Amino acid sequence: MGGLEVVTDDPGDVVVLDLGLPDIDGRRLLRMLRAISDVPVIVATARDDEAEIVRTLDAGADDYVVKPFSAAQLDARIRALLRRVKVGDGAAAIVVGDLSIDAKLRTAVFEGRPLELSRKEFDLLHYLAARTGSVVTKREILAEVWRLPFGGSDRTVDVHLSWLRRKLGESALHPRYLRVVRGVGAQLVDPRT
Repeated sequence: MGGLEVVTDDPGDVVVLDLGLPDIDGRRLLRMLRAISDVPVIVATARDDEAEIVRTLDAGADDYVVKPFSAAQLDARIRALLRRVKVGDGAAAIVVGDLSIDAKLRTAVFEGRPLELSRKEFDLLHYLAARTGSVVTKREILAEVWRLPFGGSDRTVDVHLSWLRRKLGESALHPRYLRVVRGVGAQLVDPRT
């Protein structure tokens, strides 16, 4: 039975995925997994190239650990990831104007219609909604949404903000909900206030 079938039948709490699989590229398997499941994924691999790490996180991984690593480190990362996943389980939906975000169901509804969001788009939208009206720096976003506390590409944040903006029917020239404060960060606002 292949890895994808195992996760489909019983996803468990966390998937630890090695990119160096013998019969399929690990990032390809990650994209396939993301298409059918929101199970948290930690990539554990010998590939330590920064561009590879960024591509893998952008493809849907929740964390990335480079070999060699200890069992204690992997165990700590699993515990930390599970704490973050369970934080939103009992939370009520966040409503901002005509936008409603339910962390427990991992759904977002805008103007009465469900939004089709990738895992990271949802995580980013939820993170901003939980801080409605506050300007959040790109560094904070990278640390909290992408789990890259020591850096990462601001471009990743910009691209995801652009995708969210499009799904909310707005543009950078005509923002309603998502506003960017140049040189600082981004904020989600209620356009009616």
